[in-house]
Amino acid sequence: MSKRIVILGAAESGVGAAALAKVKGFDVFVSDMGKIKDNYKELLAQYEVAWEEGMHTEALIMNADEVIKSPGIPEEAPMVVKIKNAGIPIISEIEFAGRYTDAKMICITGSNGKTTTTSLIYHIFKKAGYNVGLAGNIGRSLALQIAEGKKYEYYVIELSSFQLDNMYEFRANIAILLNITPDHLDRYQNSMQNYTDSKMRIVQNQTEQDAFVFWNDDPIIKEELKKYGIKAKMCPFSIIKKEGMIGYIADGKYVIEQPTPFNMEQEELSLRGKHNMYNTLAAGITAHLSGISDEKLRECLSDFEGVEHRLEKVARIGGVQYINDSKATNVDACWYALDSMTTPTILIIGGKDKGNDYNAIKDLVKEKCAGLVYLGADNQKLHDFFDGMGIPVADTHSMKDCVEACNKMAKPGYTILLSPCCASFDLFKNMEDRGEQFREYVMNN
Repeated sequence: MSKRIVILGAAESGVGAAALAKVKGFDVFVSDMGKIKDNYKELLAQYEVAWEEGMHTEALIMNADEVIKSPGIPEEAPMVVKIKNAGIPIISEIEFAGRYTDAKMICITGSNGKTTTTSLIYHIFKKAGYNVGLAGNIGRSLALQIAEGKKYEYYVIELSSFQLDNMYEFRANIAILLNITPDHLDRYQNSMQNYTDSKMRIVQNQTEQDAFVFWNDDPIIKEELKKYGIKAKMCPFSIIKKEGMIGYIADGKYVIEQPTPFNMEQEELSLRGKHNMYNTLAAGITAHLSGISDEKLRECLSDFEGVEHRLEKVARIGGVQYINDSKATNVDACWYALDSMTTPTILIIGGKDKGNDYNAIKDLVKEKCAGLVYLGADNQKLHDFFDGMGIPVADTHSMKDCVEACNKMAKPGYTILLSPCCASFDLFKNMEDRGEQFREYVMNN
């Protein structure tokens, strides 16, 4: 009798895992407490996978040999707790998919900068002619690509802490850890250490043949490294030149020292801003380690166009610059966005709070912001923290009202910055929906 695999959650990762499990001959069942989108239902039908929506039928789930859990489902969900108590192993889609490919895995995690760094690495590898796929928290499901018979030599995979939580045997050939700052603490019992432990799983199973690329100046990473006997080649980077760094910025030059020396003018890099120097160093070191030529690396670092919803310039209207940074779903990401502002800024902030501490951006808000527009179902925490700072504020509960409030505050020469610090699920489908609505209301001004 074939082994039974049950998948909880029928979005990109869950449906991809179901397709791969079916291809590999398992008895497969998919269960989703919400409504399954039509395109995913079509995919499940194509692979002849049984499914249910709007419920979890215990009798059809608790007979699983193994459960693949979608990253969005918390560990405290009642069905997850029951499965754990029954001793049934729970794994992630990435863990499952990794069993069925020999591709080299380039894995990127961090609280901020993951998507930009992942996209830049993929851009470099693709343009250099490498046989490469893109997966994880970005692009199409890794499991689905393997189910479809894709034979990539490399996969570039963005990994969230939620995906890492249920990964055990999976091995990153190149692991990239950009930073660790408070995020998703609501999912980690409000414990920074729990969240940190999750991020550090990126190095598990690495061998001497692998590489670990990390930001050397992150205080949390520095502390954590003392606890781990990492076998992989250590590839630290910094934005200042110091001993032992593989990559750094010095005298207006972008420098990689190993495995062979490489440098280019900082001015030639397409990505600007301090935070993007970290992302560009991590990507360049990874490409260099993978044998990409200096000429191709130089070309790709200078022509990369950036990522949607990440400090994306939407328009300049009536002398006001509108910037979409909807991907800034935590306080640290907003800090980087504010730090890069050079004109008086109206900041749009708010959404589903994840246990945020706004003290980290308080000084920058005082220095840079000419106004604050709150955008959320419940903005009380923002009122309590920011209202006493003497900066004009507006309270809004829809993107239409938000953009109107911003326009009333803004003067020519100002920047209106959507950098919300929060998840989007209180008013929007996701952060992309939030960014797209912002664009739409700006353009229809």
